[in-house]
Amino acid sequence: MLPPKSILSTWRKFDGFPMETLTKTWVYSKDGSKKQREVSLMREHRKQYGITGNCFDLSIWLLDEFKKDGIEAYPIGRHLNTEDAHVAVIALDEEGHRFLCDLGDQWLKPILVDSKCEEYTDERLTGFFPAAHVQILPDETNIAIHYHRPNGKISKQTFDLQPIEMEFFMKAAEFSQNMIKPQPLLECRVPYKSEIAHWEFYNWESFLSTSEGLIKEPPCHIMEEWIVRIHHRTGYDKTFLSEVLRQYESLAKMNLLL
Repeated sequence: MLPPKSILSTWRKFDGFPMETLTKTWVYSKDGSKKQREVSLMREHRKQYGITGNCFDLSIWLLDEFKKDGIEAYPIGRHLNTEDAHVAVIALDEEGHRFLCDLGDQWLKPILVDSKCEEYTDERLTGFFPAAHVQILPDETNIAIHYHRPNGKISKQTFDLQPIEMEFFMKAAEFSQNMIKPQPLLECRVPYKSEIAHWEFYNWESFLSTSEGLIKEPPCHIMEEWIVRIHHRTGYDKTFLSEVLRQYESLAKMNLLL
């Protein structure tokens, strides 16, 4: 179920990349009618502020890197053009076997999704997703992913494995970048003891998902504490964090008035 070195090598370029909506809100506040950034601008922002983006940003950037590295890949997704949209990438090895590459959900590595391949198994697997065993149950056009958590909870996710036409994909990306929610979100992969855990900041709360279970962090009482905490986890520029978190603070106040 492991990806070949060629696919994994490209994927590893994104090891330190969080998935977040902070950048979306920050870009939305700037001038210009187009909100989905080109890869060149994403690279510039990464270099200047250490920031990344949401699942559309990450998938577009990953597709560009696969293309540069000579690997065939295409976008997939679900619930496009809605507030529940989520997208990822399918990369093909030299034999045409498909591997799911989902930076948006912060997977640890790509995983085989072709049941006809000799290496495929429907057993629960470790080492692919932080703090969970995953089970891949594909058919010809869809894939069901079961996440088995340490507390016994099982969550499920379904993807259509058919390629999304690029023009439609980019229109869905623009739709997503124009949909601003008042709750800030950031997820990233972080070292914890002998594993890679999943850290999440959502709606002014933060917690760590580990193989030992969920670890809730104490609340921050002032904005500066959140800036320091997020900077510690991500390396994001503190001036950027101060600006965008105060935007969210204003959004929350406006939401209360509605």
